Amino acid sequence: MDAGGSPIARKPRLLVAITLAEVGGAQTCVAQLLPALTERFDIVVAAHGEGPLRASAIEAGARWVSLRNVRRAVGPRDVLGLVELIRLIRSERPAIVHAHSSKAGILARIAAAVCGTPCRVFTAHGWAFKADAGWKSKLFLWADRLVAPLTSTVICVSETERRVGTAARTCRADRAVVIPNAVDARLYAPAPRADRSRPLLVSVGRLKSPKDFHTLLNALGRLQGVDYDALIVGDGPERPELAALVDQLGLGERVRLCGERDDIPELLGRADCFVLASRSEGLPMSILEAMAAGLPVVASDVGGVAELVVDGATGLLVAPHDATSLAETLRRVLVDVDLRTRLGAAGRRRVEERFGIERFRAAHVALYGRLLAASVAKGAAPREPIAAEA
Repeated sequence: MDAGGSPIARKPRLLVAITLAEVGGAQTCVAQLLPALTERFDIVVAAHGEGPLRASAIEAGARWVSLRNVRRAVGPRDVLGLVELIRLIRSERPAIVHAHSSKAGILARIAAAVCGTPCRVFTAHGWAFKADAGWKSKLFLWADRLVAPLTSTVICVSETERRVGTAARTCRADRAVVIPNAVDARLYAPAPRADRSRPLLVSVGRLKSPKDFHTLLNALGRLQGVDYDALIVGDGPERPELAALVDQLGLGERVRLCGERDDIPELLGRADCFVLASRSEGLPMSILEAMAAGLPVVASDVGGVAELVVDGATGLLVAPHDATSLAETLRRVLVDVDLRTRLGAAGRRRVEERFGIERFRAAHVALYGRLLAASVAKGAAPREPIAAEA
């Protein structure tokens, strides 16, 4: 009660669960969303590890919970991860559980259903059954099908992902919405590009499938007679074999594997072209950031990439796994300054017009509002957190 005896309105609690706190597109999306939510929600962010998402969550005013047993690898520990999430949700008693990334997406939705959380949301940043192969693909397919009925809403980051999900029955058409990823273009103001004799290529991503840096390196090895420098930004389990491939192809003087960096806007501001070779994508944050920086984009035509990159207008698309085609397309961009300038400027305009951060945030706030209103209408008004009732 306040001093006048009126009940104090409490913010609804929102629990955001994501598998890992490491650098990644899903983590970037969560970090971008949090500042718009703290005035409306009491936010708890839960993930494994101590990556940059932890700092972003705390800076935004959210509480941070480190998960011990929710990991990327599939195995017996997942049972412990499920128990851990059930305990967390029972303790926090959120009105909304919003899960990101494949592993947390499955475990957190089951845990939220067990605990009776009224609003259960999952963002499919890219369907795992599509990105993986073999038994892992089948496992994630059936797991996503299993938890689909437990889900209030699935957010797909592209129309392509929604079509894939509904066709695979990992989401229902009447419970799926599209909220495209976004970027704060103000953080990626394009710098004037020098007409360098050795233009700089940049590629950003985790050094692991579905990113296809093997094809990228083989394409770079085919660029005979073209001067360039290339930076590959990111880390992951494939780094040793990629470093060996750089040496094998004789690219040591041109290509640098520079690991994870915290100065991506500055790197993109100094570059002349962005390239992403991949086997599977949702709606890549790395491409959005490159377009915001005014860079022409050369990318594999997979997933929702074509919803970002308009082929021939803001960048150039190539078939996946095709090193020869990728090399020919990169050659076009590297030797033609006017083409780079035209594509890059058009990409920047497209980001500003269609993928702005405010639209992204407003869409999430509106969705949460609809879900909460529907839960109240059904008589499932959220309970107060245990700590607040004590």
